[in-house]
This record gives sequence, structure tokens and C-alpha cells, in this order.
Amino acid sequence: MKRNFLKLTTAVIVLASTPAFAQTDGTADDDIDWSLYEDLGFEDESMKRYCSAKIEGLSPAKLISLGYDFQGPYDINAGKMKLLSGDSILGGTPQRVNSTAGVRAGFNLPVVSKTNLVWQLGANYWRTAYNYDQPVEPTDNPLHQTLAEHGLRTSGINTTVFKPLDETQFVLFQGSADLSGTYGTNFMPAQYLKYSAALLWGKRPTEKKQWAVGLARTYRVGELNYIPVVLYNSTSANNKWGSEVLFPARAHVRRTLNPRNMVFFGYELQGQSFRLYENLPGFDIREEDLEIRRGEVRIRAVYECSLKDFIWMSVQAGYRLNYRYDVDRLVDGAEIYRAFGILRDDPYAQENGLANPFYINVSINLVSP
Repeated sequence: MKRNFLKLTTAVIVLASTPAFAQTDGTADDDIDWSLYEDLGFEDESMKRYCSAKIEGLSPAKLISLGYDFQGPYDINAGKMKLLSGDSILGGTPQRVNSTAGVRAGFNLPVVSKTNLVWQLGANYWRTAYNYDQPVEPTDNPLHQTLAEHGLRTSGINTTVFKPLDETQFVLFQGSADLSGTYGTNFMPAQYLKYSAALLWGKRPTEKKQWAVGLARTYRVGELNYIPVVLYNSTSANNKWGSEVLFPARAHVRRTLNPRNMVFFGYELQGQSFRLYENLPGFDIREEDLEIRRGEVRIRAVYECSLKDFIWMSVQAGYRLNYRYDVDRLVDGAEIYRAFGILRDDPYAQENGLANPFYINVSINLVSP
């Protein structure tokens, strides 16, 4: 009973100390440590038993996270932009960007924590600023103007529901709603809103392995897609090696140096559709219904360590590969479904090219006990 009381007290303290600020880049996050909710109530051995959401050896989940993301120099080649009026804005020579950087913050907190149901809510905010090598002129392509003046932002809420069916089977739901775009003075939330969701069914055959399969509605590569997803987490018998995979969104091999130091190698897809809604000098694109379809692949190494107790630091470094950075136009307010760009009944309003830089991301995190 004493142990149950101590765990319940810990959960209450985390809830009371979590600030309510509001995004990930349009994704339903799965960085959750369900062990925080174990043994919060009294368990009757005669009652039905349910599987846990966590396996042994996983990296600690981040309850509160504050980080900074930095990309090194690269070129952006803005193509010709076709307007509804029939006119077009010619593309120019590639513009040099010295850096792309911004703050990334998020938190997750438990709402319901029972043996037969766990529900978690979270929120996040990402800011991306573009530092051009040369001042962007009013006559430059509107893509360069809006990136230099406003950058890109995404903020939103997310939720995760874990429903065990019995001792080995479970259902997992993840959903998010994000506002992504330039966030200028004429902010209209409904026009920036994007939804993502995933539903999976899986099994936890042992304390060191879990897997699941399902379907996701996602913007991970910049535009709306419906794709199958596979979850696979495992830990070796000696707890030194493991995998943490939510394919195709991300996949990592984990090397546990000791319980307070871990190294990961793998990749992650990041992306979202960002609304362009600014009347730039020389160009009126306010009625154009334009969105940047940004998608990228980050090949990376990650080092995570405990600074003190439940305060951890995460450092990741790698190479950012551009997958898509084209500008698309909505048709009567609706997105054109392209299925990873394969189905292209209508051309993009603007096709752009980005070179690939190295990047680094550093964050300080409060993790679950």
C-alpha cells in the first residue's frame, strides 16, 4: 500500500507542476512511458489481467521537453509560381540560407490511468526561422519573402489512448490537431488546422517485446497520406541492445551503456503542410489558398543521459535530406490527394528545391520516474 501511495503522489506532483502551453510537426507523438501509471490502484488477483503498455529497457518518456533545433547552411531554389489570375511569378537563382533554427517545446500528462485504460494528453510548439545570407528584396520570389519575414510555426495538441484487451493484446490510438503556417497578423485558425491520427492493434508476447500494425492519416512527408504503420519495440536478453520502431515514421537501434546513458542510431520522417496567408510587398497571394508541403528525412545519432534524477539531456546530430518543399493550391478549400506525389491530377503551384545540411538538436527533458 505504501508503494501505491508513493507512485500516486509522484503522478499528482507531475500533473501539478506541468505548465499549460501550447504543437510536433503535425504528428501524433508516441514518446510515452506507461510505467508511470502502473500500480496506481489496488489489484485483485481474481480480476481480469491486462498487458502493460511498456516493455523493459525502453528509453524514458519525456513529460516536459524544451529544446533547440539548428540546421547549417544550404541553398533554396524557388521555382516559378503560377497564380489563379493566370499570371506567374518567375523563379530566381538559388538563395543561400545561413541557418534554419528554432525552439521546440512540448509536454505530456496522464488523464486516465487504470489497468484497463490509459489516456494521455499533450501539447507542443515548434518555431522555424530562416536566416538568409543576403537581405530578401520585395521583388524576390514570395517563397523567400515569407520564409525570411515570418518563418514557419506549428502548435497543437495530441492525445494517446492505450486500451489493453487481455494479457497480451492491445489497441493503441494516437491523434493530433495542429495549426501550421506563417502565423501573420491576420491569423485565421481554421485555415491552418490539420489533423493526424493512427489506430493500431498489437501484442505484447513478453516483457521485452511488443509489436502492432495499423493505419495512419499523416502529413509526415508534407502532404496528406493514408499509410499502413508498424510498431516494433524490443530489448535484448542482457538489456544492452534494443529497437524502437514506428515504421515508416521512424526507426532506431538502441544501445544501452547503462540505465542513465543511451545511444540511438536511425532516422525520422518529419513534415507538415504550412499555410501561406500573407500579403507580401509586390505580391497579393492572400486569396490563393497556398500551402507549403514540407517533408524531410533526418538520418541521425542520438545520445540521451541523466543529468540529475529525472532531468535528462538529449543531443541528436545528423543529416537532413529534403523530401519535398513544394507549394500546393487547395481546390475549393480542399487538399489535392496525391498519395506521396504519385497521383498528380493537378500540378503543384510551385516546385522548389532544397539542398541538404547537417543539423543538431539539443533538449532538456523531465522524464517519467
